Amino acid sequence: MSHSYSALRTELAALTTEAFRPELAEIDQLPTLDIARAMNGEDRAVPEAVARQLPAIAEAIDAVAARMARGGRLVYMGAGTAGRLGVLDASECPPTFNTDPSQVVGLVAGGPAALVRSVEGAEDSKELAVADLTALGLTAEDAVVGISASGRTPYAVGAVEHARAHGALTIGLSCNANSALAAAAEHGIEVVPGPEFLTGSTRLKAGTTQKLVLNMISTITMIRLGKTYGNLMVDVRASNDKLQARSRRIVALATGAPDEQIETALAAAGGEVKNAILMILADVDAATAAERLSGSRGYLRAALQADGRSER
Repeated sequence: MSHSYSALRTELAALTTEAFRPELAEIDQLPTLDIARAMNGEDRAVPEAVARQLPAIAEAIDAVAARMARGGRLVYMGAGTAGRLGVLDASECPPTFNTDPSQVVGLVAGGPAALVRSVEGAEDSKELAVADLTALGLTAEDAVVGISASGRTPYAVGAVEHARAHGALTIGLSCNANSALAAAAEHGIEVVPGPEFLTGSTRLKAGTTQKLVLNMISTITMIRLGKTYGNLMVDVRASNDKLQARSRRIVALATGAPDEQIETALAAAGGEVKNAILMILADVDAATAAERLSGSRGYLRAALQADGRSER
């Protein structure tokens, strides 16, 4: 046994995410329903763990929103499950919030091929993270989120170290306390949901934890950037039949207008939901709505308040 292997084994054994649960040692002999109940019980710990870190999460989100308001990007970086979850969250932003694909970016160690199969050794390379950020053209206005269940993954730690050294905002999301990742980042978020149902399988509770936190980071950042009106996705991109129907429904919920008026407004606004709502509520034409939204930096509520009309 090499020294490095022995050291790694000792390091992993100290991680909460790698801890062995002796009380679950016989689960393979249980009926399927009992296993499902046990898993479900374990999963209940996740939102409670997230709740304990909400102040740190909120502080990080406000910092991200400030960077993005100045034109910076949100960049998720991780290996394996963590990296895939970052790519997933990033890929959902254009259809949900009409962001440009370059505004929220997910990078996974090993590149796109690692989304569907493991790329051996990629997570162990800080240099790979530096190369990926260099290829992206990292700037000081960007926000880089390193994601790692263990909090020790070199790719994620290297990404945060490099980004911070170049003036970018850095966030380290880990599922273990006292992690190297959180220590390296300006904003360390350590959400500890406890040992996994299957020992060391961090695609389970740790993965769920990461998904919940990434949901918050992207969604609340977009709320802060005026991409919503209340809890309505007024910047949704109507790129298919389902989203076109959702667009009409959002305008209806925001305005209470009849279907014919909604169709007319959406057509005149080129399908832009936010513009159509402003047209209806402020009783203005498409060009005026576009001008007012430009003047309010895309914030629909501000455009309505500037008009002096009451909101519905």
